[in-house]
Amino acid sequence: MKKVGIVMGSDSDLPIIKKATDTLSALGIPYEVHIYSAHRTPEQARDFALNARANGFGAIIAAAGMAAHLAGAIAANTTLPVIGIPCKSTTLDGIDALLSTVQMPTGIPVATVAINGGANAALLCAQIIAVEDSDLAAKLDAKRASDAKAVLEKDSTVMDKLNQ
Repeated sequence: MKKVGIVMGSDSDLPIIKKATDTLSALGIPYEVHIYSAHRTPEQARDFALNARANGFGAIIAAAGMAAHLAGAIAANTTLPVIGIPCKSTTLDGIDALLSTVQMPTGIPVATVAINGGANAALLCAQIIAVEDSDLAAKLDAKRASDAKAVLEKDSTVMDKLNQ
């Protein structure tokens, strides 16, 4: 199975990345996590992206806040799918990171999830990898069914308590 590369711009992004790693672990998807900055360690970020395919990655998650150039810097150096997670900052509540992540030039796509959307970034990576992995596709189907069951159980509880 291909692994997922996870790059964050700062260790302040760890709580968001934890949601991604927990999701990947639950699905049995291997991953590798690094801290690389598009601005402070551009050579390391570039090297990671350039060598990602050869190193067994099938998709990359890049999480950053504020200017949030990391996902774009990674995507500029690989043709693997890159999923950007814009991270909430104290200055503009993550809107700055969202706009930086989603506004990519033609030819350098970055899929973007919600602000602080670590779990969805992991699920999108899983769906990409599952195109060629029927066992993983079955795990994703089972997760969807389990999630739906949990919602319907909550619906039943609310109906019992509140409906007259």
